[in-house]
Amino acid sequence: MKRLICLTVPFLSLAITGCGDESDRLPVDGREFDGVEYAEPAPYQGRVIDGYLKNARVWLDMDGDGQYTPGPMNVELTNGTVVTLAAGEPTAMSGEGGRFSIDISSLRVDPAVGPSLDPRNYPLYALAIPGKTLEETYRGDVVVEQAYLMSASPGIRNVTPLTTLARFRADAARRNSLSPVSDSELANLDGLNLWQDYIIAGDERAHAYARALARFMASQIPDSYNQVLSQPGSDGTERHMSTDAVFLLGYSLVQNASDVIAVVDAAAAGNFSNIDVDVLDLPEVPVELANPVLLTGQQVLAHSRRGQGLPTSTSDLELSAELFFDYTEDGQLLSVSSRGCIAPSLPELARLIQVDGYMAQLKTQWLPTAALSLESRNRYEEEGDAIHERIVFDWNNNRAFFDTVTQCHVDTWEVLPESSELDGTAEVSWSWTESNTGVELIERFGVSGSERRRLITLQGNSPTALLGAGRPDWVTGYRVARNAIFEAELSFVQPDESCIPENTDRNPRDDAAQYVTHLFPFVYSGDTEAASSFGPRAYEYDARLVDGLNIERLLKLPLLNSAWAALAEVNSDDGAFQWQLYYPRLDAVSLGQNRPNLIQSAYLMDASTVATCGTSFLDVPRNAFARVDYEYQTLSDYLVGLLAE
Repeated sequence: MKRLICLTVPFLSLAITGCGDESDRLPVDGREFDGVEYAEPAPYQGRVIDGYLKNARVWLDMDGDGQYTPGPMNVELTNGTVVTLAAGEPTAMSGEGGRFSIDISSLRVDPAVGPSLDPRNYPLYALAIPGKTLEETYRGDVVVEQAYLMSASPGIRNVTPLTTLARFRADAARRNSLSPVSDSELANLDGLNLWQDYIIAGDERAHAYARALARFMASQIPDSYNQVLSQPGSDGTERHMSTDAVFLLGYSLVQNASDVIAVVDAAAAGNFSNIDVDVLDLPEVPVELANPVLLTGQQVLAHSRRGQGLPTSTSDLELSAELFFDYTEDGQLLSVSSRGCIAPSLPELARLIQVDGYMAQLKTQWLPTAALSLESRNRYEEEGDAIHERIVFDWNNNRAFFDTVTQCHVDTWEVLPESSELDGTAEVSWSWTESNTGVELIERFGVSGSERRRLITLQGNSPTALLGAGRPDWVTGYRVARNAIFEAELSFVQPDESCIPENTDRNPRDDAAQYVTHLFPFVYSGDTEAASSFGPRAYEYDARLVDGLNIERLLKLPLLNSAWAALAEVNSDDGAFQWQLYYPRLDAVSLGQNRPNLIQSAYLMDASTVATCGTSFLDVPRNAFARVDYEYQTLSDYLVGLLAE
């Protein structure tokens, strides 16, 4: 029991009981009292609320990982001294009325060692355990059937779905701001105090929102976690989710809270007291809790600053387009948008289709392409942040749509814009079917116009068929028909040649560098005059196991594009090009198990002869037609960035 000191008038509104009274209750909003020096060793008390929750696991998250951490665990004091908590993070189970009382005597530190640990400096977490936690309702206690995880900002001792929303709103705001952000700034939502005990306050609207948000949070908890917590011996201390997963769930709650609340508002029609939240049709938003690294941007440099045409010195290349990749919470690609112009590639679309748009399932994400038309640079130079082209994916219906306002593709693709604004009216669309043999991709004018091109993937002898480093990367051959007439075919014709990196006195091996260790020869045929000048060619790969990393890096991507060669600003005799791809060194600090095959930059060059297997890959060129730089983010960082928009 805690005796309240007398407060001056400005603080009276924070207290429930008056000066000189004693109370076990918190203020309605769950805060500690401003200006009170913390000296009480135990207990640390509060409530767990959806309705009031009994038998929920509550703990002080002292290491910031969002999961209960058992002892022994080390904690650093403000003076730099490290102390050990033998029993781990202070924890308790909630009881009647959702009340919890956490023994924090372990946070006391000998004054000779340093200052005691203040529980108000750490967030609280509360876990509703399926089959064990009980929600107190007017009908009696109801067993919680699905787990959900709630949190509260440091110093807040009500733990509810609304405090969870407030906490992660504040966390996202801090990550998007260069200025300090106080948790209290984000604790209000349309007049609601998100920290309050809404049951004591009699706030039916807040209670309805909280129950709906709890349902939404429960829908995102992995089945595997529910299974662990449902075991007879489970007490909620089991560690199952990563820190990234906990924060992804929090950011998804912030991202989708407005949609959940809108459903409640529509059903309540102003009367929140009788709403049955359990029957509402709430959003279903799966989350990829592995927090994959995703391609989120490309910068395309395909214009000569000095107006000398292409190719030019790489130092002379300047920006002509920026691409932006947007995703769902489970990492599925929604769209690709550009300032300047996109150069859609049928083989690359086919790769993406093989993984249903889940970019992180590709080892190398979005192989490079570029619009070489001068129009791209002209559009990019326009004032503002206008988007000029966009590809939108409809994965449920196996469709994708390309919308443009530019003249970039008149000469290279015979595509004209239908409007001066991106209005969702597609100039080109794609549809596809999948089978055990690959993808058949059909390109049409408009949404339902006549067929323009058809691509079929050819897997035989391809890198996808022969490289065995984990999941396929879906780099295959292909056959293309235009207006139902054969146009071109790239097929891999024999098993790959593999070798180890060279190691000689003159060229000692550098295991962290790029080497050509696999060659995949192919035959190209087509009805263009340039086809005869396109061989012999091969896809060059660096595929090996280095210090536990499965390296599968495409180094050289040959292609034939007569339309590019015909552009006035492009100087190419035969339209035979190659992309040279460069990756981080294998000893780079930023390189991890989940990103060894992500491209750093790519250069568009005239096609060259096939390298000798085992040799080191080409140095970064001094001249090129284009350069593409890649930008990546974890899914959680990407979602946090969306919250700032």
